[in-house]
Amino acid sequence: GNTYSRDELRAFFERVTRFLGERPSGWLVELKIDGVAVALHYRDGLLEQAATRGDGTVGDDVTANLRTVRSVPLRISAPGRVEVRGEVYMPRPAFEELNRRRTEQGEEPFANPRNAAAGSLKLLDPRITAERPLRLFVYDLLDAANPPATGREVLERLRGYGFPVNPHTRFCRDIEEVLAACDEWEVRRRELDYDIDGVVVKVDEVAQRDRLGATAKSPRWAIAYKFPASQATTVVEEIVVQVGRTGTLTPVAVLSPVTLAGSTIRRATLHNEEEIRRKDIRIGDTVLIEKGGDVIPKVVKVVESRRTGRERIFSMPSACPACGGAVERVEEEVALRCVNPFCPAQLRRTLQHFASRNAMDIQGLGPALVEQLVSSGRVKDYGDLYGLTAEELAGLERMGAKSAANLVAALEQSKERPLARLIFGLGIRHVGAKTAEVLARTYGSVDALAGAGVEELEALEEVGPVIARSVRSFFHAPGTRAVLDKLRAAGVRMAEKRKEHGAGPLAGKCFVFTGALSMPRAEAEARVRALGGRTASSVSRKTDYVVVGAAPGSKAERGRALGVPLLSEEEFRAMLARLGS
Repeated sequence: GNTYSRDELRAFFERVTRFLGERPSGWLVELKIDGVAVALHYRDGLLEQAATRGDGTVGDDVTANLRTVRSVPLRISAPGRVEVRGEVYMPRPAFEELNRRRTEQGEEPFANPRNAAAGSLKLLDPRITAERPLRLFVYDLLDAANPPATGREVLERLRGYGFPVNPHTRFCRDIEEVLAACDEWEVRRRELDYDIDGVVVKVDEVAQRDRLGATAKSPRWAIAYKFPASQATTVVEEIVVQVGRTGTLTPVAVLSPVTLAGSTIRRATLHNEEEIRRKDIRIGDTVLIEKGGDVIPKVVKVVESRRTGRERIFSMPSACPACGGAVERVEEEVALRCVNPFCPAQLRRTLQHFASRNAMDIQGLGPALVEQLVSSGRVKDYGDLYGLTAEELAGLERMGAKSAANLVAALEQSKERPLARLIFGLGIRHVGAKTAEVLARTYGSVDALAGAGVEELEALEEVGPVIARSVRSFFHAPGTRAVLDKLRAAGVRMAEKRKEHGAGPLAGKCFVFTGALSMPRAEAEARVRALGGRTASSVSRKTDYVVVGAAPGSKAERGRALGVPLLSEEEFRAMLARLGS
């Protein structure tokens, strides 16, 4: 979680103290490096794999490239399996020199050091990465066999293993010391030769962290305090309208270029017509802009004292600027939407969404290729993707025979993606990855989901009236059935590979996990679900088993108090083996 407010930071401290029933023994305050999060996996002291965080479940394998970063130890004196987490970044002076060379060579400069670091990590040739001035700071260690007792011990061990640990991490005994550290680095951040966008505040004692646990999105024992956004003034030269993947019309301010927080800003979203009216933004206005979280530019307010009387009031179009089709305002929403499902602006984004990592993960189907496929008329919906041949792809710009063959292979592999990924990839409005998992788990097939009624959908976890109506509308829209038929005919998996819903040796059984396991928590939970069981984040009378790892927290105590059977990791693994998982 994160906050920009000192009051919210104090509220976080109060929540932690209330939850624990005591004051934490201390806090760690770490600089929040503005880079790329990575995890380094070591087996018996040797670097085995390095990956970016990605979406939290699936990231990019960057092992070969991370090996070229001088500050990454290839061997450490740690037995067994350990995972080290950190942030890869590029120092500002090195970034400026890299951009100078790129400009001299006629290449596009990077927007900021973070983009430069991310791009360098994903290069196909590690030799080029080796030439890039990447650095690493680490901040966490996962060692199930020998878990550290405090965050300070984590950092000491990391230093002992030879990892670069940020020298400015500070131990604080109370909230006042934490707030003083936040204030200090808000002022001193420009003294550093690398970018930070805040500080991370963590409970120091690991046992207290385990008792606090986590929500679905973030740990309860840590929070990021973000520094106020950087601001600048510029002029709104024009307001244009973009059409999003779901047909939403979004006004965007075209700005006189201005440098802000290390990058040149030329555009800023205005969100919707109501926002424009509320802030009274006109074409020709001088405006104050900021980068929220030092990332996304937005217009804060108009500098009314700079008005000349020549500014023009903007109005949203009555037809879609991309296809000329009708637009409508959805009930209870402020945004306008294009209702044409074949709108070319939507199609480009729909295809990119369908091919994205969290959806069908079709590697090689990037924006440039999507543009060619749509512009040439070869693809009118995502069902057409599976009819593409290597021969016709090879004839496209920047697509040789090998690239074409790789894309066809990637399309073939994508046919076996889990049902939840397909449902998410369909691009149903309001249906995110988590909701797609609920729908896939409940209905088990696209056909069953297509036949679900609104009231039935509303009764599901994660699904309310808006999502229910959106799902129903999608499957009853003209053209949807034809597209689904194309996917089915192409051999795309339209149903889960599992027994009837609720079947399996663990059907009806609820598992809760606590403490550190040698296997990733997500893998353990997935194996329970694969056997028909379910998992929960807290212990209740409906819990059937509590699986206890190293340094367990209060969940084990709660389970013992309720008489819930406690399983060690070894007993849990034996159960899985016995049940065939």
